[in-house]
Amino acid sequence: MKKRATIIVLDSVGIGCLPDAAEFGDKGAHTLGHIYKERGMKIPNLILLGLGNIEDSRLPSVKFPSAAYGRAKEVTKAKDTTSGHWEMAGFPMDIQFRTYPNGFPKRIIDAFEKAIGRGTLGNEVASGTEIIKRLGDEHVRTGKPIVYTSADSVFQIAAHESVIPLEELYTICETARKMLVGDDLVGRVIARPFSDRDGEYYRTENRRDYALAPMNDTILDGLTAKGMDVVGIGKIEDIFAHRGITTVDHTKNNHDGIESTIRFLKEGVGDFIFTNLVDFDMLYGHRNDVEGYGAALEYFDSKLPEILRAMTEEDLLIITADHGCDPAYPGTDHTREYIPVIALIGNGKTCSLGTLESFADLGATVYEYLTGEKWHCGTSFLDKLI
Repeated sequence: MKKRATIIVLDSVGIGCLPDAAEFGDKGAHTLGHIYKERGMKIPNLILLGLGNIEDSRLPSVKFPSAAYGRAKEVTKAKDTTSGHWEMAGFPMDIQFRTYPNGFPKRIIDAFEKAIGRGTLGNEVASGTEIIKRLGDEHVRTGKPIVYTSADSVFQIAAHESVIPLEELYTICETARKMLVGDDLVGRVIARPFSDRDGEYYRTENRRDYALAPMNDTILDGLTAKGMDVVGIGKIEDIFAHRGITTVDHTKNNHDGIESTIRFLKEGVGDFIFTNLVDFDMLYGHRNDVEGYGAALEYFDSKLPEILRAMTEEDLLIITADHGCDPAYPGTDHTREYIPVIALIGNGKTCSLGTLESFADLGATVYEYLTGEKWHCGTSFLDKLI
């Protein structure tokens, strides 16, 4: 029976603001705590594993948790998906991605429009669902893509699928990705296709993220260099610019991502399975939908027994997040928070991991478990699990 490792990222499920959250305008944010306070949550399996025993979880605790539990700080001075996943995989960034709180400079937009042969609409900080409602009709009439950003380092391009076909939208995004480097370094270019139904615009599931390749090696590179099979589920392949991943299932929602993870576990495919469950962030956090967010957490919790049954005694499982996106907090952007860490190997040890000093500790633990070697960044907590 071979050793395997799985990290499941509950995208944006933060567990309380970091000490420097005020620098990001996020003092007081607490994604899990605020959802529980506003609507309650029936998540008995996560609670049994120890989620509520994490420091300042604001959730019910249990006397005898069945997994190791803790929280982790982010070393990278950011609160976006790319930096969170890269640090988790053993590469905290020294440089910061650029953000554009007043929209993109005219020189960038002019060059972009020239390169794609179209004018643009928007160029502002906005909620994606709000901006397509406001500018959707003009976009359909003119054929101009909608460009917008947020507090994160993103260049988002929205287009109706019947006005700019998906492949053309993806090509437009690839053009932007090539431009937004150097002094204009942007973490992700994101294709945001939408459609309409009953007179209302809605975003489809054909989103695609265009990230940079990590500037240094991650554990994905380290594992593939040793001939191991690294499985990327959801938008993982996009986050790592397709590097260090040997098997891909580009699922587009939580349901499919969970089912894919279970399938790979049952079939014994992959040495390392890296799953991102995007709905928490995309559908609920950014839309301030406390009810939907809580329901999505309850659904994941209901699938946890099946995930655990698919594991062998040699499987390492880590359940975590990449940043916060508190749906009860003012604004619609990510929030600078600790991430929860739930970890177990078969029926291994249960303990408090306390507060880990970097997301990179997770990657270091996975790498040591699979290779028996130390990763050059982060501190493994493997000795606490076995």
